[in-house]
Amino acid sequence: MLQSLAGSSCVRLVEQHRSAWCFALLVLGYLLYLVFGAVVFSSVELPYEDLLRQELGKLKQRFLEEHACLSEQQLEQFLMRVLEASNYGVSVLSNASGNWNWDFTSSLFFASTVLSTTGYGHTVPLSDGGKAFCIIYSVIGIPFTLLFLKAVVQRIIVYVTRRPVLYFHIRWGFSKQVVAIIHAMVLGFITVSCFFLIPAAIFSVLEDDWNFLESFYFCFISLSTIGLGDYVPGEGYNQKFRELYKIGITCYLLMGLIAMLVVLETFCELHELKKFRKLFYVKKDKEEDQVHIMEHDQLSFSSISDQAASMKDDQKANEPFVNSQSPTSNDSSLNN
Repeated sequence: MLQSLAGSSCVRLVEQHRSAWCFALLVLGYLLYLVFGAVVFSSVELPYEDLLRQELGKLKQRFLEEHACLSEQQLEQFLMRVLEASNYGVSVLSNASGNWNWDFTSSLFFASTVLSTTGYGHTVPLSDGGKAFCIIYSVIGIPFTLLFLKAVVQRIIVYVTRRPVLYFHIRWGFSKQVVAIIHAMVLGFITVSCFFLIPAAIFSVLEDDWNFLESFYFCFISLSTIGLGDYVPGEGYNQKFRELYKIGITCYLLMGLIAMLVVLETFCELHELKKFRKLFYVKKDKEEDQVHIMEHDQLSFSSISDQAASMKDDQKANEPFVNSQSPTSNDSSLNN
């Protein structure tokens, strides 16, 4: 008997705080996923880093042996300056001297990566004025970009998602949830094909040292706004039509970002995902709901009373003008 009462009380406690338990499991799962990613990246990439460090150490030692007149300190200073310039997008290599980082097309590409929060990091402002302007430009531009993208996605999703789903639901009588799931899968496949697979094949042809996997990797890193910056198109030596190429990449990134947001919004409108998201939300208290309903009713009542008063005023205004007489004058006329 006591065990059954304890079990029922535990079940009741879990049901009362279901949202909090789900949220705690969500936090725990996210932390475990972070740890899992760190373990995998460390186990996969650490051996390659060790090999690269050994190779660089051997090259440096061989260079010092072949050039005895050069001290290790002088070489360290030179390499430090080269790496510092490379972090600002300026390369010391002779085959990269023809590319400018701050011509108009490169600056346009940089502005698009800043406003979309992609931020490859291959090109950064050199001067203090450029850094200050980048801060001001981003503070204004990033919310402006979010507003722009939200407005564009809201208009596109009406014609791409909601109307087609309603058409098949009303015209053909299919279940709305089933149609929404199939439509989301088809839209996701089209987006992956048009903005990942096909561009990856194009980049693998246009970029000399990129294969298909590296090109697909660039597309994903860019459109997901991760922007690691290890692969940036249009930075090769003697790139043909570089200005036009940079403008095309800018348009591709903007259109691809819009397509990604449309797909995400389409999946977020699925009924199953809405129910799943509600598991982690804080439920509204009944008092808040009652206050909201009372405020809504009060606003509705006040609006109805205002409408009634305005209708009465309109009726009075439309009535013919009649000279009103005082009661005393009416009584005197009757006596006469």
